[in-house]
Amino acid sequence: MNHDISHLRQDYGTTPLHVEDLDTNPFKEFSHWFEKAKDLLEPNAMSLATVDSTCKPSLRTVLLKYFDHEGFVFFSNYESKKAQDLANNPNASVLFTWLELERQVQISGRVEKISRTDSLRYFLSRPKGSQLGAWVSKQSTVISSRSLLEQQYAKIKAKFAKGKIPLPDFWGGYKLYPERFEFWQGGKDRLHDRFVYTPYANGWEIQRLAP
Repeated sequence: MNHDISHLRQDYGTTPLHVEDLDTNPFKEFSHWFEKAKDLLEPNAMSLATVDSTCKPSLRTVLLKYFDHEGFVFFSNYESKKAQDLANNPNASVLFTWLELERQVQISGRVEKISRTDSLRYFLSRPKGSQLGAWVSKQSTVISSRSLLEQQYAKIKAKFAKGKIPLPDFWGGYKLYPERFEFWQGGKDRLHDRFVYTPYANGWEIQRLAP
């Protein structure tokens, strides 16, 4: 069955973006854009692209939990599909899509695990239910039913009913250290504005890309 959706079209009317509008530091520019996106639904949701040992790509949405002048941090089960991909090839890309603002940001670089201390600090800040969920889910593995998952959750909840919930050995954070940023802003008649930052000398080179 053919579903022709070619008529779906959205034209953008944002004021054009010029290179002089951009900060010379891409981390600061991202911070400016993120600040404007903070009131959107899940502004920290980002698509994470990885490849496996056969170079087949995978894509999923994860949540950015913090960022600084070095990189961007997210958390995962260390036995998940994404973790296996990253263990094989630490190069990855993330994409923030903020269509309400007619903007996207793509960031590519190398991913490394953060320290267990930093993982613990974040883990302890999570709601108790989320802490328990990290223990229950063998992420990316096949399960027979949701009821089984709920039974496992009940067992873990009973096990850790008293005291603090410990950080699982198989769960923690990753940090993406950027080697490339691309800022995209929608433009009228598909004349979008795209600017790429790449390392240059002791700073970053900014170039405009054709839409």
